[in-house]
Amino acid sequence: MSENEELSLAERAYRAIRDSLVMLDIRPGEPINEDRLAQDLGVGRTPVREALKRLQYERLIATYPRRGTFATEVNITDLAHISEVRLRLEPMAAAQAARRATDQDRGALTELLQELEKVRSGRYQADELMRLDLQVHRAIYAATHNPYLEDTLVRHDNLATRIWCLFLDRLPGGVIGHVEEHRPLLRAVIDGRPDQADELASRHVEGFEKAVRAAI
Repeated sequence: MSENEELSLAERAYRAIRDSLVMLDIRPGEPINEDRLAQDLGVGRTPVREALKRLQYERLIATYPRRGTFATEVNITDLAHISEVRLRLEPMAAAQAARRATDQDRGALTELLQELEKVRSGRYQADELMRLDLQVHRAIYAATHNPYLEDTLVRHDNLATRIWCLFLDRLPGGVIGHVEEHRPLLRAVIDGRPDQADELASRHVEGFEKAVRAAI
């Protein structure tokens, strides 16, 4: 197997395990079984081990001597710390995306906007809405064309989404309203309006924190 193929498998394993942790398909506190993950993903243990190293750095898993590796607990006290970072960086990212998005970026964002138009149709389950939420955020981060900003925000949005998923059935008004807030934000980015994108992103993060706190 070539080095590029191995890296590709490691990346595939990383993304699959990461999203299972973010969406709580792997529950907080659940033990991580390398062999089972490798079997489920159809890869060897080496790509899984590489993926787990990254996920430990991203605070999605934790390893304890003589106990093993576990999905990290979702700690509501982390919400304030995560929001503090996101309130600074999400508006910056939205504004930069509005300035820097390529035609290809705008095309991808337009497709997501079209998906958001269907949210009220009832075709989406709650977990599907959350996956759509992740897609929107990641597409905006990618459109900044700043890999350091993108990497930081993906990691913090992953942690925020775990908190959101934990309280999903207790959120006032459910998740539809939160996800629909992305429509004007996406439109501002697509149309190249950085000031409006900045303001809408700031409101979105503030609204997220308030909604979670109301559900506690």
